[in-house]
Amino acid sequence: MPLKWVFNWQPNAGSTVNSQILNEVSQCVESMNGVKEGRWKATLTFYKPMLRDQALAGEFPREFIGISLPEQPNKYYFILRVNKIVLEADSSIQLIMEKLQSYKSRVALNFEGFQYQLGDFQLRVGKVVPTHSENLRGIVMEVEYLPISSLEKSKLIMDEFVDIWQDAVSKRSLPGHFMHIELNFSDYGLADHYTSQHTAVQYAHVMGQLIATVQAVQAGRN
Repeated sequence: MPLKWVFNWQPNAGSTVNSQILNEVSQCVESMNGVKEGRWKATLTFYKPMLRDQALAGEFPREFIGISLPEQPNKYYFILRVNKIVLEADSSIQLIMEKLQSYKSRVALNFEGFQYQLGDFQLRVGKVVPTHSENLRGIVMEVEYLPISSLEKSKLIMDEFVDIWQDAVSKRSLPGHFMHIELNFSDYGLADHYTSQHTAVQYAHVMGQLIATVQAVQAGRN
């Protein structure tokens, strides 16, 4: 499958994310002749164990994340960042978990926005909002390069495209920038050939970055 990099918006110190930044970023894509192709949505859920015996709390992972991706509607992905584990399951696993009552959803977040085509690239720009809420928590972007599925072979092309993109965004003098986390996918047992598991791992790390940003802003206010 085509390779993609996932970015999150890193606000400057003292600033926060808002819908105006999201609008400006979307306009930036369109100014580069990006063709809007429709909407997209991914959902990330933090799970917590349903413990009948609190003494067992240490035996369960503290951070247990589930992700559904639009390109794989029949699949569901689990990530344990601390243990460097990613698993692909059938989407029905969510119903099984509900019936077993082994884990329950603690927080669910939607990544949603618009998809654009720019030649051999697809860009997805979207907001991060809690399910059943419009309270903006962050901004994310996917850059997908359609012709290549090798992480190594695509790196130079992706770097060049991102440089052009960052230059275009910087001209709008927005209070922040998009950040891409370089991950060692082999830590998760993933190969050079790109899969949806690579995407799931990126989203889990982007989520960690978003949480760290929110905590830093809150600490600054206190």
